[in-house]
Amino acid sequence: MYAIIKCGGKQYKVSEGDILDVDYTGKAAKETLEITDVLAINDGELKIGDAVANAKVEAVVVLDGTGVNRAKKVIIYKKRRRKDSKLKRGFRKSFTKIRIIKIAA
Repeated sequence: MYAIIKCGGKQYKVSEGDILDVDYTGKAAKETLEITDVLAINDGELKIGDAVANAKVEAVVVLDGTGVNRAKKVIIYKKRRRKDSKLKRGFRKSFTKIRIIKIAA
């Protein structure tokens, strides 16, 4: 059984026991997260639309990805040739690592 959920503007295909990184939710570790934005569920046959209107996916926060636990740094480097102009910046994205506990259809 798997479900397609929408979390933070992105879509994820999840099944029970999966661990994934989603956009920062503000939840602390070991808190439960209930995702009600379910787009499709497959339990032998694919259900979409009104068939999954009241479906939900329960997850627990494994790691709060702020501070030290943020994602790997991405380097942004801009250089304009022959202009003596360059810019170097770094960016580390905050995330929340969750584990899917239950898919309720």
